[in-house]
Amino acid sequence: MKKEKLHFETDNDFTGANWNEVDDGYTQHFYEQNLSQFWRPEDISLQPDLNVWGILPDNIKDTYAKNLMVLTFLDTYQGDIGMPVVSRAITDDKHQQKAVLNFMAAMENAVHAKSYSNIFMTYMTTPEINDLFEWGENHPNLRRIMNLIVGAYEALDRQNYYRKYKHEDYKPELFEIVKWQAMVASVFLETWLFYSGFYYPLYFYGQGKLMQAGEIINLILRDESVHGLYVGRLAQDIFDKFPKNVQVEQEAWMNKFLLTLFDEQYGLISSMYDQVGLTDDVIRFVKYNANKALMNLGFDQHFPNEPINPVVLNGLNTETKTHDYFSMKGTGYQKMVTEAISDDDFDF
Repeated sequence: MKKEKLHFETDNDFTGANWNEVDDGYTQHFYEQNLSQFWRPEDISLQPDLNVWGILPDNIKDTYAKNLMVLTFLDTYQGDIGMPVVSRAITDDKHQQKAVLNFMAAMENAVHAKSYSNIFMTYMTTPEINDLFEWGENHPNLRRIMNLIVGAYEALDRQNYYRKYKHEDYKPELFEIVKWQAMVASVFLETWLFYSGFYYPLYFYGQGKLMQAGEIINLILRDESVHGLYVGRLAQDIFDKFPKNVQVEQEAWMNKFLLTLFDEQYGLISSMYDQVGLTDDVIRFVKYNANKALMNLGFDQHFPNEPINPVVLNGLNTETKTHDYFSMKGTGYQKMVTEAISDDDFDF
């Protein structure tokens, strides 16, 4: 007897994730690195920072909080759409690549963005936090940056749809170009926009102030380093397969995209850092990180080398730091093992 087909059934071929074989020569390494770095926002107490935060001038508090709000917006959409849409663009047989991308997507929103919220809740009142989110939602430069980045992701989302449902607008060559462009946007966000946003927390951390928040930033920075390297490697594999004329066209597109983002960042940074006199210093750091993002994508740097604040530059070192583990956790900490309290624990 012929079984009646349900309306939602597909005729797809399916394969299981076979981790005994490799998708490529590097994804399993990135898988191990991501898992070894896993952490939770609640693992770090922010209470010791309150004595310092309480005596900071209002303009410094304002810049610090707004800087973290920018990072919140970026992390939110990198987790919501950025990494997931890149994962969907990977061919269906590359289960390991998809697993790594999906793991990184979860880290962006569920760990990184939540960490910034924990800082806000510790340092600020609810009305202050609400005002801060409203500032982020209405800032013209931040809105433009988000539109540029998310626009690249949405373009790939459309291409994913065309490919999946064999739409008449699906063109394999165009699909690969749009996929590469979305990966460029992802690397720019991870290695450039994120890193530039770490300036002020690292500036304080290097002076021994707001150390708990600085530890959170160090852990996030370590994650973003891996994310940018991995997506950058995937992007290089795609770019290397482009014909020469397409490579020339797409490199020109990338440079225009970079300069457009830089202009918007300049306006955003000026609006935050003018009041503390650090705009020029931060812009040099922005250029430095733009060059690093280009290197992750396999290109030469665009901006000339300029001196970077050594306090901030030293903070970019993600190697294990030694700390007093009763007060904070370094970037090489091990997760503690816990068990539930029982009545016997109170039997003295």
